[in-house]
Amino acid sequence: MSNHCCRELSMALTFRLRKHADYQRVYQASRKQFSKQMTYFVAARPADSPYTERTPRIGLTVGKVMGKAVDRNRIKRRMREAVRRNIATLEGPIDVVLHPRRSVIDLDFAVLDREVSQVFSAIRKASHKQQPSSASS
Repeated sequence: MSNHCCRELSMALTFRLRKHADYQRVYQASRKQFSKQMTYFVAARPADSPYTERTPRIGLTVGKVMGKAVDRNRIKRRMREAVRRNIATLEGPIDVVLHPRRSVIDLDFAVLDREVSQVFSAIRKASHKQQPSSASS
């Protein structure tokens, strides 16, 4: 059982945006987009990126303005679980930064899960729209 847990953890780590420079690149390469409970940024990963896997990576930002550490950690735990459940929706080498609103802490988890699913679906649709136009150039 411990081996299964470690394998699941290592898989989860491959989907995380971890370095400050990666967050900065996503912020600079994209526009802020909005959903009901969060704002998000999306950027395609450059070909020269040292991260070679063709899987999406997700980053979470929960600033001190969101409350005390207990509240911020709770928001991050809930967001990570919603992302884990919906990560299969995303395809390709893209990086996403999610910035939840404070209301996420009191939100029913089913609503949060649906919101993350809608955000990921919107990202997927947008990336599909961009691919054909870049292929015809």
